[in-house]
Amino acid sequence: MKTRVAVLGAGNGGQTFAGDLARRGFPVRVYNKFAHEITDLKKAGGVSLEGAIEGLGRLELVTTDIAAVVPEADVILVVVPATAHAAMAEACAPHLRDGQVIVLNPGRTGGALEFRHVLGSCGVERQVLVAEAQTLLFACRISGPARVRVNSIKRQVSLAALPARDTPRVLEALRPLYPQFVAARDVLETGLDNIGAVFHPGPVVLSAARIESGVPFEFYRDITPSVARFLEAIDEERLAVARAFGVGATSAAEWLERSYEGVEGATLYERIRGNPAYAGIAAPSSIETRYVLEDVPTGLVPIASLGRLAGLEMRAIAGLADVCCALCRRDFWADGRNLQRLGIAGLTVAEAREFIRNGR
Repeated sequence: MKTRVAVLGAGNGGQTFAGDLARRGFPVRVYNKFAHEITDLKKAGGVSLEGAIEGLGRLELVTTDIAAVVPEADVILVVVPATAHAAMAEACAPHLRDGQVIVLNPGRTGGALEFRHVLGSCGVERQVLVAEAQTLLFACRISGPARVRVNSIKRQVSLAALPARDTPRVLEALRPLYPQFVAARDVLETGLDNIGAVFHPGPVVLSAARIESGVPFEFYRDITPSVARFLEAIDEERLAVARAFGVGATSAAEWLERSYEGVEGATLYERIRGNPAYAGIAAPSSIETRYVLEDVPTGLVPIASLGRLAGLEMRAIAGLADVCCALCRRDFWADGRNLQRLGIAGLTVAEAREFIRNGR
């Protein structure tokens, strides 16, 4: 019997997962909160894929009624912005059943911790498995009504369950769908390799005047040496947090060299500027961009919070988050993934690691 799949979210990634799995014969139902975003999907009855994947995936159901989607699924793929994970957990809570597998695509930093904490706050006693991917499996964009262009599919994406002892069971459930998922040590490893938190908020803040001038420029290729030095400071603090929790994390410079072909240079500045894949990527037109609104509360805030738990100062990351709060007139510390929202407030580093690894 084919694995039954629920895809929660109908954006770029959600439509790609739904169309690809349906194209391969898996029963797929799609939930999306906003009706106007799924009008084309409902009319077409499926998703057409082009590029690295070709074909039409016909969907069983496309709906704004989550009760018609979640209870029927064996695997639930959550493919929404990380800032919506908590709300999605709350929406799922009444409809879950024993044995279901929930995967956040991706989790950013602390996604599985926050998701499971919300389920607990909602009184969920069903035995479900919660996991997070380190990044999205696909490079994809919606290219038309009910149509997605898939530019590439990653060879491997690391994944971990919470607690980590459940990771083998999650991978076993996902193997018929996507064998590209491979085991990470735990959700600290997937979460602290959040390179977007390093590359996104800093350049937005340091280029705020340029962004608001309305003159277009390239987000990555126009980075200056001083901006790159600040990103190195952010990265050094992230790596220090990883070391404090006994996690092996990859530096941003190493990540660029490993992830892209043709990257040259000895410094982070040279590698960002010399990355062919970054050519032509425009800077956002406003500081109210996901590079801040998502990467601060689900990246900088949890990284800084974990660092402070370990007794680290976190001057660069916490300072950048504070500036973002002032610029956007939002309290990302209260609204973001702080220790309370991650469900580990009051724990020591050793206790947090034990909870993440073994659920105790």
